[in-house]
Order: sequence, then C-alpha cells, then structure tokens
Amino acid sequence: MTATGTTSLRGSAARPAPGTAPRRRRLTERRSKAVAFVVLTAPMLIGLGVFRYVAIGWSFLLSFSEARRTISLGNWVGLDNYQQLLSDERFRDSLTMIVLFTAMIVPITFAGSLGLAVLVNRVRSGRAFFRTAFLLPAAVSYVAAAMIWKMALFSGVPSGLANTLGALFGADATPWIQTQSPPLYWIVLVTLRLWLQVGLYMILFIAGLQSIPQHLYEAAALDGAGAWRTFRSITFPMLRNTSVAILLLMLIAALQAFDEFYAIFSTGASLGSEPVRTPLMHLYGVALQDQDYGVGSAGAFLLTLLIVLVTLLQGRMLGFSRDKD
Repeated sequence: MTATGTTSLRGSAARPAPGTAPRRRRLTERRSKAVAFVVLTAPMLIGLGVFRYVAIGWSFLLSFSEARRTISLGNWVGLDNYQQLLSDERFRDSLTMIVLFTAMIVPITFAGSLGLAVLVNRVRSGRAFFRTAFLLPAAVSYVAAAMIWKMALFSGVPSGLANTLGALFGADATPWIQTQSPPLYWIVLVTLRLWLQVGLYMILFIAGLQSIPQHLYEAAALDGAGAWRTFRSITFPMLRNTSVAILLLMLIAALQAFDEFYAIFSTGASLGSEPVRTPLMHLYGVALQDQDYGVGSAGAFLLTLLIVLVTLLQGRMLGFSRDKD
C-alpha cells in the first residue's frame, strides 16, 4: 500500500497539470513579442526622446538664458528674451503678415478644395485621372514651386507667363513680386499655396463625401431638392468633422509658412532686408544669422503658443469631434 501510494504521488508530481503547457506556450509567445517590440521600437523611441523632446526642453531653457553664439546655458535672464522679441517691430510686423496670410489663404483653399472634391466626386468616368492630376502638385517641394513662380510665372520681365498673358490684353509688364503698393505679391503667394495644397485637401474631402449615406441623397431627390439645397442641407453638414479637421491642418500649415516666403523674398542679404517675411523667417535670422539662440528659442515658443491657442479656439468654436446631428 505504501509503495503504491508513493508511486502514485511521484507520477502525479511528474505530470504537468492540465492546461499548464498551453499557458507556458502563451507566456513564451508574449515574452517573445514583448522583446521584439522593445528591440524594434527602442531605436526610434531613443531618437525621438533625444532629438525631439530633449531638444525641446533644452530650447525652453535657452529661452530664459543669455545665449549668444552658443547653445550652452548662460546667465538666467528670465522673460527678457520674450520682452525683447515682442518689442521688436520687425517681429510684430511678421506676426501681422502671417495673420493676414492665414486669413486670406485658409478660406480660399477650403472653398477651392471642397468645390473640386464635389465636382470630382460627381464625375462618372476618369475620376482617378482627375484625382491624380490635382494631387500631383502636393508632391512638389515648396522651394521648387516657389522658384517656378518667381522665375517663370511672375518673373516681372515681359517674357514671364503672367506678363505675356497681360500683354494680350494690352497691359504693361508688371514686377509682381517687387510691387508693394498695391501689394501684388499676394497674388504670387496665394496662387502658389493654392496650387500646392488644394489637391491634397480635395482628397480628404472626397473621403468624407464617400462616407455620406447614399439614401440621404435618394430621399432628397424624391423630395425634389436641387443641387444647392442638397449641398446645403446634406453634404456640408455631414462633412462637419472632416471640415473642422481640414481647417485645423490649414491653419497650422499657414502659421508655419516659411519655405515659399524665403525662396521668393530672401535676397541673401542680412536680416530685415526682405520686404515680406513671416515669423519663422524672422526667427531664422535671429537664431542662425545673428546667432542669438536665447531670443530665437523664445520666439519659437511664442509661435508655438500662438498656434496652440488658435487651434484650441477653432476646435472649441467649431465643435471638433462633436457627434453628427
């Protein structure tokens, strides 16, 4: 009896409990996935932390320091860098310029991309061609497009495309970029940004249009609603979240304008020689030409604060992420 009982106990101890092996397998698989996740994402996370968040934190400290020709923390100056920047008339002018540009380019681009999206979405044949044709300019760099606009379309010489078209109607050759009274350079800036961005936002609007249930349009057709009433009562309200998201993207892109302004107006001379400049152009000159990294960092955080405030205000006013009625 004793030997039999001992054998039975040893046998039960040697045998794994039911369900133990699958649990071990699942545990091993989870550990393998966790190790693979850490190995694959660690370089990206380390790079993101060092080159993004540590850099942002260091720049924030520099904005309170006297840092001329060095990125090392110097004497603590508190808010002096911010006060110096805000008292600079050139920086205030650049803020006015970017606000005007944003107020002008955002509604034009919004209306243009929405109108194109509605038209392209109604096309029964060749829809892919029109989508591609309007989207292609989004792949062109801002600098390359700005040089085309500056040197070919609005060059100011009689052989420029704009002046050639104007000559057909008897107009004299016009220096589009240099003329500031009236400010004809706005035509150059707005048409350039419109050409670059309208196709990209059109694609986003088309995605929103295709998510609208078709039975709403069928019901509107049965009620005899026309095209404008259908757009006003169905299409535009159903695109509210898409519209708010696109407006946010447009606002941020407009407030961060740099490439096309710099490529068109920069002459390579010292800071302040440009007839038109944005806050980023001004900060570029302060930080990289004057090498005043303290004031440059303060300006970067002022501009970031402006973008965040505008974004939050717009999201609050338009009800971003609010459910559809």
